[in-house]
Amino acid sequence: MDRITATKTARLAEECHQKFSLSDAVKGAIASTNRELFVPTGFKHNAYKLDALPMGSSQWISSPLTVAKMTEYLEPKGADRVLEVGCGSGYQAAVLSHIFRGVFTIERIESLMIEAKNRFRELGIHNIHTRTDDGQNGWIQYAPYDRILFSATAKEIPQKLFDQLRDGGILVAPMQKGSKQIITQFKKSGNSIQKTELESCDFVPILDGVQK
Repeated sequence: MDRITATKTARLAEECHQKFSLSDAVKGAIASTNRELFVPTGFKHNAYKLDALPMGSSQWISSPLTVAKMTEYLEPKGADRVLEVGCGSGYQAAVLSHIFRGVFTIERIESLMIEAKNRFRELGIHNIHTRTDDGQNGWIQYAPYDRILFSATAKEIPQKLFDQLRDGGILVAPMQKGSKQIITQFKKSGNSIQKTELESCDFVPILDGVQK
């Protein structure tokens, strides 16, 4: 990352931290991720604003503040492997790659996954594993995961995803509740799941199947 970009990302991390207290690990991950690479060409001048921005296939790239919060809500300290449902632009996965040893990210829209993989390659990130699939199936091959993150709103969490979460693991997802969406944290303990509602949010909904 060149010096100008590094200065901008550091400022962005600080701005997020002022709005929502971040751990050093999460703040460092935001500061180490070149957001400009994930933003559509026409929006480069908005890359460092705390706004969500439109991208291809009627999807959105989350606001950096939302990405920072979602990462913080995962309580990543001591966790090794994270599964992300809904890769989108890849920005959230890139942030996670600075904190977790292994990041496994699934995207149902093939063209978005191809673009995200190119960005990871360009940034020299080697600990993100990608898959084009319906993320609601999870990725059984690499389970169990210490953490699971939904980057799209779910009406309910499929049981198979809780099955792929290790005991003591945490799943964070924006949940549809009536007309509202609420970021919700689920902690798995044996066969029981403890659920905590954190704050309202606005994400695109999870859709079924794969879009080629």
